[in-house]
Amino acid sequence: MTEQQQPTDNTTEHTQQPANDTADTVELSGEESIISKLETELAQTKAQLAEQHDLMLRIKAESDNIRRRASMDVEKAHKFALEKFSADLLPVVDNLERALAFINREDEALKGVVEGVELTVKSFLDTVAKYGVNQIDPQGQPFNPELHQAMSIQPSADVAPNTVTFVMQKGYELNGRLLRPAMVGVSKAPE
Repeated sequence: MTEQQQPTDNTTEHTQQPANDTADTVELSGEESIISKLETELAQTKAQLAEQHDLMLRIKAESDNIRRRASMDVEKAHKFALEKFSADLLPVVDNLERALAFINREDEALKGVVEGVELTVKSFLDTVAKYGVNQIDPQGQPFNPELHQAMSIQPSADVAPNTVTFVMQKGYELNGRLLRPAMVGVSKAPE
């Protein structure tokens, strides 16, 4: 019976072997699906990480831009805080300069008044210059439409065309920003 059992065992072995191959195949395909699933998850995680990294860089750049803009706004606020106040003071200096233009300088009795008004104007301009307000007096300079407002154009053979021939009202700027353009007369070539 041992002999008969051996062939039966052999048959059993051969029968079991294909079952093991199938189990191995099932086990391999199970591992392959897990590996495939993990690779997919890894790729998704990498893509999500790249998105998050890109978003973080954009947020950082935006915060830097906001910080820079806020800093510039604060700087401008400090620089131009006196703009309205300075513009309101300009008629005062205009009136003082008009007084000097119309006063009779030949009259000895008014010599002290002339000197006092001149010193007041100089002191006033020096004081506002400390705060960034500068006078624009373009007499004899080329016409600049960014700083000057042409009130009249007159033909002139004495000066080059587009030259400021007279100043009706001086202009002013605050830290490089125009407060008021100078009102001027401009020359043109004679016909």
